[in-house]
Amino acid sequence: MTVSGTATGVRVRIAPSPTGEPHVGTAYIALFNYLFAKKHGGEFILRIEDTDATRSTPEFETKVLDALKWCGLEWKEGPDIGGPYGPYRQSDRKPMYQPYAEELLDKGHAFRCFCTPARLEQMRETQRAAGKPPKYDGLCLSLSAEEVTSRMAAGETTVIRMKIPAEGSCDFTDGVYGDVSIPWDSVDMQVLIKADGMPTYHMANVIDDHLMKITHVARGEEWLASVPKHILLYRYFGWDQPVFMHLSLMRNADKSKLSKRKNPTSISYYSALGYIPEALMNFLGLFFMQIAEGEELLTMEELSEKFDPDNLSKAGAIFDIQKLDWLNGRWIREKLSEEEFRSRVLTWAMENDRLREGLRLSQTRISKLGELPDLAGFLLKSDLGLQPSDFAKIKSPPEEILEILNTVQPDLEKILEWNVETIEAELRAISDRMGKKLKVVVSPLFVAVSGSSRSLPLFDSMAILGRSVVRQRLKLAAQAVAALVGSK
Repeated sequence: MTVSGTATGVRVRIAPSPTGEPHVGTAYIALFNYLFAKKHGGEFILRIEDTDATRSTPEFETKVLDALKWCGLEWKEGPDIGGPYGPYRQSDRKPMYQPYAEELLDKGHAFRCFCTPARLEQMRETQRAAGKPPKYDGLCLSLSAEEVTSRMAAGETTVIRMKIPAEGSCDFTDGVYGDVSIPWDSVDMQVLIKADGMPTYHMANVIDDHLMKITHVARGEEWLASVPKHILLYRYFGWDQPVFMHLSLMRNADKSKLSKRKNPTSISYYSALGYIPEALMNFLGLFFMQIAEGEELLTMEELSEKFDPDNLSKAGAIFDIQKLDWLNGRWIREKLSEEEFRSRVLTWAMENDRLREGLRLSQTRISKLGELPDLAGFLLKSDLGLQPSDFAKIKSPPEEILEILNTVQPDLEKILEWNVETIEAELRAISDRMGKKLKVVVSPLFVAVSGSSRSLPLFDSMAILGRSVVRQRLKLAAQAVAALVGSK
């Protein structure tokens, strides 16, 4: 891969959206950019892409920053430390985007669209029914300037869309996939500025990358199909485009896409279970290099030395949990001194105040200190080893327990701020929606979360464990109960 930069040198960025628990895929992409910067003596930038105002929260932004710091990644510029090209949070940059949108309108590269959500949904349904991929049909493309002015004056809601060439294809060279050709007729007339004045990802990301002098854009392969829109914007503005590199998605062993519905994907989950960050980064870093057997144990410095962006696989990075366990075990045994090990254990136990809060809740519930492991040990366990028989003592029939677990899992995802109060409020609301008493709903949750019907208070326990661990425990509980249902 030819590496060229501007007068500022190689500059790369990671630009996560704070809309949920930080994903290991974010760490995977961030690590690539970090190693790429180190390899070429460049700079690694962090930018928060919070254009989705309905789902982005300050809590999730904090979690993103904390998770990436836990991974051992350091950025030269970002929302927490500032820098010469700030602000580094897109919501703080909102006033910057409108002039660029006006420029595109003035040059005839964009147009105002007044189509309602209902009209757009009907259009997509018609297209799908005809076996066509859904995309904007250009209804507002031919509106006269007078009609646009009149409808805006009347207060009609409007978005700004980009124009797409009617013929030919977008041809470009990707740093991983090589020469790529995408026909223009498969590219949608993307919304650039939403009705609330916020830019979409596509608009903001191009403008921000240009203004922040980003030279190489490395991201997941799911964005490969969007490159024509981005290249077109660079051309419309008359800017030099960066080098694009699209990394293969992380996948499960069966080649399916890594998703929280199947397996734990949150960085916080691996941190909570006692994986150490060096091992996780070591595991992810091996996807970016060719090494001989026996050379797998690598520090961040060694990863940057062996990092090889010219020989990346397009086959997909397989998230092999057994290999991660093996690497993590080797790091604990071979890389940590006794003193470091003790320090890591105490730091891990105190993470999210887990030990302190667990002891506080336990104090009024025990008569001997020796009772602590049975009462509160679940807060520190990586696996409860739940069996179908663990749910046999609950008064509700297995079918009802399974219904409760399958209802609670997705409903808990709606909670924006995860704490005792919000968990209790949501579980009470779930009970009301299901027409069941609260104690009927929480009884199987006690077992699912703690492995026992006698434990610490449920809402507090769930808050201490964290969303990602609770999600996985409920999933495993549902599997155990499903076996109980199937055996009847």
